[in-house]
Amino acid sequence: MPYPAQVTPERIVEQAADMIEAEGVDALSLGRLANALGIKAPSLYRYFDGKTALLRAVNLLTNERLVSAMHTAGDAAAHDAHDRLLTMMRAYRVFAHTRPAAYMLAYGDTTAQPDPDALLALALPLQAAVAAWSGEAGSLTALRGLWALVHGYVALELTHNFQRGGDLDATFDQIVHVYLAGLKMLTE
Repeated sequence: MPYPAQVTPERIVEQAADMIEAEGVDALSLGRLANALGIKAPSLYRYFDGKTALLRAVNLLTNERLVSAMHTAGDAAAHDAHDRLLTMMRAYRVFAHTRPAAYMLAYGDTTAQPDPDALLALALPLQAAVAAWSGEAGSLTALRGLWALVHGYVALELTHNFQRGGDLDATFDQIVHVYLAGLKMLTE
């Protein structure tokens, strides 16, 4: 069994996120997590006050991974602001489909929300990407609208609420394009 000091908070959070993805948040317990890490459960309290604090850290990790995926995709996209945003929103959707349990936990559990300052630090570069398309003045409103649109679409997909067929990829691209076109009309 490893010495508890060899287990880092980052490793604990990553293991918890993996367990949540594999088995769901309800199956996660500090005892099961400690066992998976090869330590005793009380050792976890050196890093986290309890399950809510741990979930808060998992939710921050999910947000960091999501934003990183968006930036990576955006950086590889064309220099056109519209194409960059569309590519970033596609990456958002792919991320959510790849880690649906963690994604739904991060945006559904209001008791374990990460530190607002940490979330703000993640949002500001996204707002700058939106500002490149919408202009700086309305960029916060534009980001909120785009995030709400994409999150709503993804949440409906993940909960299997699109039952009438059709090409969901094409529909996604179309609604993001329409939103971005509407933003452009408002700023011109």
